[in-house]
Amino acid sequence: MPFTQIRRLHVNNVNTLKRSPLSEISGSLGDLGTLLPLMIALAVNNSISLSTTLVFSGLWNILTGAAFGIPLPVQPMKAIAAVAISRKFSIEETVSAGFTTAGVVFIFSATGLLGWFTHVIPTPVVKGIQVGAGLSLVISAGTSLLQPLGWVIPNAGDNLLWALFAFLFLLSTQTSPRVPYALLVFVLGIIISTSLAGTSNLPSFHFWSPSVYIPSWPAFRTGALDAGLGQVPLTTLNSIIAVTYLSSDLLPHIPAPTVTSIGLSVALMNLIGGWFGAMPVCHGSGGLAAQYRFGARSGASIILLGLFKILLGLFFGESLISLLKHYPKSLLGIMVLAAGLELAKVGESLNYGARDLWEVSEPSSIATSIQKQRELTGEERMERWTVMFMTIGGLLAFKNDGVGFLAGMLCHFSYRWSDVWARRSGGWGVGGIGEWMKKKNDERTNRRSRRATTVEEEEEQLLVDTN
Repeated sequence: MPFTQIRRLHVNNVNTLKRSPLSEISGSLGDLGTLLPLMIALAVNNSISLSTTLVFSGLWNILTGAAFGIPLPVQPMKAIAAVAISRKFSIEETVSAGFTTAGVVFIFSATGLLGWFTHVIPTPVVKGIQVGAGLSLVISAGTSLLQPLGWVIPNAGDNLLWALFAFLFLLSTQTSPRVPYALLVFVLGIIISTSLAGTSNLPSFHFWSPSVYIPSWPAFRTGALDAGLGQVPLTTLNSIIAVTYLSSDLLPHIPAPTVTSIGLSVALMNLIGGWFGAMPVCHGSGGLAAQYRFGARSGASIILLGLFKILLGLFFGESLISLLKHYPKSLLGIMVLAAGLELAKVGESLNYGARDLWEVSEPSSIATSIQKQRELTGEERMERWTVMFMTIGGLLAFKNDGVGFLAGMLCHFSYRWSDVWARRSGGWGVGGIGEWMKKKNDERTNRRSRRATTVEEEEEQLLVDTN
């Protein structure tokens, strides 16, 4: 990455932080609903080192915030975390799963396969992955965090009444984006968890003393086969490809990171931190949407979060587990709900504003180039909606990004195959030539009715009108 671009991103980070410091701080906490439950569960199971995870994930926050200039999250690899929690993986097995995923992603990045994926995967499929991931967050917020709660149980500090309060507070900030919702809710949650944990469970000073973990062959095989390979499609689609698309949608004024750079970032984070027992991490479109939803607009937000994580990991470490276990699920659930809805909203731009619909006109005497939106027919719009919803349906039905991806791609290719078959059946006989002439005539009619956007198009339209 050129130094001049990093310098421009640094200037933008500083200016954004000066302009709206509370929003940046609030946005940095937007992904806690995903981070805290998984990180705490893994630490309680002794599947990761909490102190090392905080130090290394904080370091990655700082580096990615400076290198990419966007609020790019550093969050758990969810498929690996789910298997590690359910099967009580050892630290060696957990990091082996991370090594496997990181190794595959590194190969994809170094060979250019990730860049090739972005050209062959249709936009409706990518949008379907994003919307499906957002709806998955909404469902998980209800089933895992909110549904087990009662109106007054499990305790006075964590119940549906607190969830209702957080939800109403969220609605009240819909038209006031400058209100630091996530920051206020986080502080409230810390106060409640402190009162619930009691003085005997408060964090104590414990300086970080890292250990090196070298997996044995049985541990590596278990982690790789049972969790690592299953994470690969989720990381490739949602944590790399979907992130670049979402960055362009949410922050068009900041250069979107390339899939290769995001892939290398994911690979290196795990290939370095795993040796010390850090949690397998990735970037994710859900976390980016969450941090954007709660105010983050630059890399400054996650740089601040990274500094906070490093301080906690260096000086408190494992003693934080008892306090974090009491963090109210009612507040986390509403934050995850809001993040999921923010991510699902990107499906709205499928047929207007999507990156594959923009075209650049030929240079003219007035302007070097003009970007314009390609108009879709009704049939094309319906086709794109169908592919996107087929992707969403497969993802939600099987709770697997890979299945959703395959469903969407098969649906896309079924439309392409229909077009190819229609052209072949028409051939170049009388019927085929007739269809071709009809298509050209329709294009001429559409060109005549469409308003010109450049000087060359005005001249071309005059010639068409005179014929």
